Amino acid sequence: MRITVVCVGKIKEDYFTGAVREYAKRLSRYCRLEIVEVPDEKTPDQAPEAVNRQILEKEGKKILAKIPADAYVIALAVEGKQPDSPGLAAKIEKLGIQGVSHIVFVIGGSLGLHEQVMERAAEAMSFSRLTFPHQLMRVILLEQIYRAYRIINHEPYHK
Repeated sequence: MRITVVCVGKIKEDYFTGAVREYAKRLSRYCRLEIVEVPDEKTPDQAPEAVNRQILEKEGKKILAKIPADAYVIALAVEGKQPDSPGLAAKIEKLGIQGVSHIVFVIGGSLGLHEQVMERAAEAMSFSRLTFPHQLMRVILLEQIYRAYRIINHEPYHK
Protein backbone atom coordinates (compact mmCIF):
# COMPACT_ATOMS: atom_id res chain seq x y z
CA MET A 1 0.00 0.00 0.00
CA ARG A 2 1.16 3.49 -0.77
CA ILE A 3 0.18 6.17 1.73
CA THR A 4 0.64 9.85 0.98
CA VAL A 5 0.04 12.67 3.42
CA VAL A 6 -0.56 15.96 1.62
CA CYS A 7 -0.34 18.82 4.07
CA VAL A 8 -0.31 22.59 4.02
CA GLY A 9 2.80 24.18 5.48
CA LYS A 10 6.12 22.99 6.80
CA ILE A 11 6.99 21.64 10.22
CA LYS A 12 9.04 24.21 12.09
CA GLU A 13 9.71 22.59 15.47
CA ASP A 14 12.45 19.98 15.76
CA TYR A 15 10.41 17.81 18.15
CA PHE A 16 7.62 17.47 15.56
CA THR A 17 10.15 16.76 12.82
CA GLY A 18 11.72 14.05 14.97
CA ALA A 19 8.35 12.45 15.68
CA VAL A 20 7.39 12.47 11.98
CA ARG A 21 10.75 10.92 11.09
CA GLU A 22 10.31 8.21 13.74
CA TYR A 23 6.82 7.20 12.56
CA ALA A 24 7.94 7.30 8.92
CA LYS A 25 10.73 4.88 9.83
CA ARG A 26 8.32 2.58 11.69
CA LEU A 27 5.83 2.65 8.82
CA SER A 28 8.46 1.73 6.23
CA ARG A 29 7.97 -1.97 6.98
CA TYR A 30 4.23 -1.77 6.27
CA CYS A 31 3.73 0.71 3.43
CA ARG A 32 5.39 3.22 1.14
CA LEU A 33 4.93 6.55 2.89
CA GLU A 34 5.31 9.91 1.23
CA ILE A 35 4.76 13.28 2.86
CA VAL A 36 4.02 16.11 0.45
CA GLU A 37 4.05 19.66 1.75
CA VAL A 38 2.40 22.49 -0.11
CA PRO A 39 3.23 26.08 0.84
CA ASP A 40 0.74 27.80 3.08
CA GLU A 41 -0.63 31.20 2.21
CA LYS A 42 -0.08 34.06 4.60
CA THR A 43 -3.29 34.54 6.54
CA PRO A 44 -3.67 38.04 7.98
CA ASP A 45 -5.18 38.29 11.44
CA GLN A 46 -8.89 39.08 11.31
CA ALA A 47 -8.92 38.97 7.52
CA PRO A 48 -12.26 39.53 5.82
CA GLU A 49 -14.14 36.40 4.77
CA ALA A 50 -13.47 37.14 1.09
CA VAL A 51 -9.70 37.05 1.74
CA ASN A 52 -10.01 33.80 3.69
CA ARG A 53 -11.94 32.26 0.78
CA GLN A 54 -9.19 33.31 -1.65
CA ILE A 55 -6.54 31.80 0.62
CA LEU A 56 -8.49 28.53 0.91
CA GLU A 57 -8.92 28.40 -2.85
CA LYS A 58 -5.19 28.95 -3.50
CA GLU A 59 -4.21 26.27 -0.98
CA GLY A 60 -6.90 23.97 -2.37
CA LYS A 61 -5.51 24.23 -5.91
CA LYS A 62 -2.03 23.38 -4.65
CA ILE A 63 -3.38 20.37 -2.73
CA LEU A 64 -5.41 19.08 -5.67
CA ALA A 65 -2.36 19.33 -7.94
CA LYS A 66 -0.57 16.83 -5.66
CA ILE A 67 -3.33 14.19 -5.60
CA PRO A 68 -3.07 11.45 -8.25
CA ALA A 69 -6.27 10.67 -10.15
CA ASP A 70 -6.38 7.05 -8.96
CA ALA A 71 -5.86 7.78 -5.25
CA TYR A 72 -8.46 7.19 -2.54
CA VAL A 73 -8.60 10.51 -0.68
CA ILE A 74 -9.40 10.98 2.99
CA ALA A 75 -9.67 14.61 4.09
CA LEU A 76 -9.00 15.38 7.72
CA ALA A 77 -11.76 17.74 8.79
CA VAL A 78 -13.37 18.47 12.13
CA GLU A 79 -16.81 17.61 10.69
CA GLY A 80 -15.68 14.18 9.48
CA LYS A 81 -16.49 10.79 10.94
CA GLN A 82 -14.55 9.86 14.06
CA PRO A 83 -13.27 6.31 13.82
CA ASP A 84 -11.59 4.53 16.68
CA SER A 85 -8.17 2.95 16.06
CA PRO A 86 -9.57 -0.50 15.16
CA GLY A 87 -12.00 1.25 12.81
CA LEU A 88 -9.19 3.06 11.00
CA ALA A 89 -7.29 -0.24 10.76
CA ALA A 90 -10.36 -1.95 9.30
CA LYS A 91 -10.78 0.89 6.79
CA ILE A 92 -7.18 0.63 5.56
CA GLU A 93 -7.37 -3.15 5.40
CA LYS A 94 -10.73 -3.11 3.56
CA LEU A 95 -9.44 -0.61 1.00
CA GLY A 96 -6.45 -2.87 0.33
CA ILE A 97 -8.71 -5.89 -0.13
CA GLN A 98 -10.87 -3.85 -2.53
CA GLY A 99 -7.80 -3.17 -4.66
CA VAL A 100 -7.01 0.36 -3.56
CA SER A 101 -3.24 0.71 -3.70
CA HIS A 102 -2.88 4.40 -2.85
CA ILE A 103 -4.50 6.30 0.00
CA VAL A 104 -3.97 10.06 0.29
CA PHE A 105 -4.69 11.77 3.61
CA VAL A 106 -5.07 15.56 3.37
CA ILE A 107 -4.34 17.97 6.22
CA GLY A 108 -5.34 21.57 5.61
CA GLY A 109 -3.87 24.78 6.92
CA SER A 110 -5.14 27.15 9.57
CA LEU A 111 -8.36 27.85 7.65
CA GLY A 112 -9.14 24.22 6.89
CA LEU A 113 -9.76 22.77 3.43
CA HIS A 114 -11.38 24.32 0.36
CA GLU A 115 -14.69 22.82 -0.76
CA GLN A 116 -13.08 21.47 -3.96
CA VAL A 117 -10.68 19.40 -1.85
CA MET A 118 -13.59 18.14 0.23
CA GLU A 119 -15.47 17.21 -2.98
CA ARG A 120 -12.42 15.30 -4.26
CA ALA A 121 -12.23 13.33 -1.02
CA ALA A 122 -13.99 9.98 -0.81
CA GLU A 123 -14.59 10.71 2.86
CA ALA A 124 -13.82 13.10 5.68
CA MET A 125 -12.27 11.87 8.89
CA SER A 126 -11.85 13.62 12.22
CA PHE A 127 -9.69 12.67 15.16
CA SER A 128 -11.57 14.97 17.49
CA ARG A 129 -13.98 17.88 17.56
CA LEU A 130 -11.03 19.82 18.93
CA THR A 131 -8.80 21.81 16.58
CA PHE A 132 -5.12 20.82 16.44
CA PRO A 133 -2.18 22.65 14.90
CA HIS A 134 -1.46 21.11 11.50
CA GLN A 135 2.09 20.22 12.60
CA LEU A 136 0.79 18.19 15.54
CA MET A 137 -1.96 16.67 13.42
CA ARG A 138 0.66 15.23 11.10
CA VAL A 139 2.27 13.41 14.04
CA ILE A 140 -1.09 12.18 15.34
CA LEU A 141 -2.09 10.93 11.88
CA LEU A 142 1.17 9.04 11.35
CA GLU A 143 0.94 7.47 14.79
CA GLN A 144 -2.61 6.29 14.06
CA ILE A 145 -1.63 4.87 10.67
CA TYR A 146 1.23 3.02 12.38
CA ARG A 147 -1.17 1.76 15.06
CA ALA A 148 -3.58 0.66 12.32
CA TYR A 149 -0.91 -1.46 10.65
CA ARG A 150 0.02 -3.03 13.98
CA ILE A 151 -3.64 -3.93 14.48
CA ILE A 152 -3.99 -5.27 10.91
CA ASN A 153 -0.96 -7.50 11.44
CA HIS A 154 -2.10 -8.67 14.90
CA GLU A 155 1.03 -7.20 16.48
CA PRO A 156 1.10 -5.83 20.00
CA TYR A 157 1.16 -2.10 20.54
CA HIS A 158 0.89 -0.07 23.71
CA LYS A 159 -2.74 0.76 24.51
